[in-house]
Amino acid sequence: MMQSLTLRMRRTSDLWNRFSRRNSSVIGLLGAVFFLAVALFANWLAPYGRLEMGLSFQPPSPDNWLGTDSLGSDVLSSIIYGAQTSLLVGFCAVATSSVIGVVVGALSGYYGGMVDNVFMRITELFQMVPQFFLAIIIIALFGASIWNVIFVIGILTWPSTARLLRGEFLALKQREFIEAGRSLGMSDFDLIMREILPNALPPVIVNASLQISGAILLETSLSFLGLGDPNVMSWGMMLNSAQEYFNRAWWMAAFPGLAIFLTTLGLNLVGDGLNDALNPRLRT
Repeated sequence: MMQSLTLRMRRTSDLWNRFSRRNSSVIGLLGAVFFLAVALFANWLAPYGRLEMGLSFQPPSPDNWLGTDSLGSDVLSSIIYGAQTSLLVGFCAVATSSVIGVVVGALSGYYGGMVDNVFMRITELFQMVPQFFLAIIIIALFGASIWNVIFVIGILTWPSTARLLRGEFLALKQREFIEAGRSLGMSDFDLIMREILPNALPPVIVNASLQISGAILLETSLSFLGLGDPNVMSWGMMLNSAQEYFNRAWWMAAFPGLAIFLTTLGLNLVGDGLNDALNPRLRT
């Protein structure tokens, strides 16, 4: 037990050492954790409630640090509440796409043959379709609820995960430890779940960290076009409301845009750090 704990601590330490080689990755992690904490504790951090209104178009001041919008809502509070929506969409959409991609990629790479051909043709079909325009059509047909947006983004972004995992499975299923497992009578399910998948996950984890920022940007784009959930606050919805008042109240667009930029930048830097930490080709 003690040896197992020591080994885990050593592996965690090695992982952190590889991740922290780049100062930018650590900065990105701090930024991502900051916005995640803001989203989790939004109800306590926001200086004003969701429905509190004041004077419209007030510039940044001690009472409203980032100013107010056309309805008199505090921009800082709206950004804090919007972080909940953006990160919820990012994480849930990527979780959805990862589950689909892992199932498709694992089955395709492990069984090959007809199974591989069918799954890869479906994957290529999804990759050929313009994701953004298809998302617009689906949201317009089925409604702009937050869960519809999450589902649509998840459904449209799984092919990259599937292709990554398929490549890992094709390489790993030929290894000696898999042949040894077969000789011991292990089932296909056990070989996939216990032997191959844990060794094939690192590139999927890196890809997922990068996809979160893409999902946030896609949700922001949909909301900016008026296809977001009107019942929840989001950064894209704030930009949509700000576009006709930019000359009068620049802060309505500048600060939500800055929040989007910093969040996606932090997540991309975390992805670079995870690639350094988990990619065996980069280990020294």
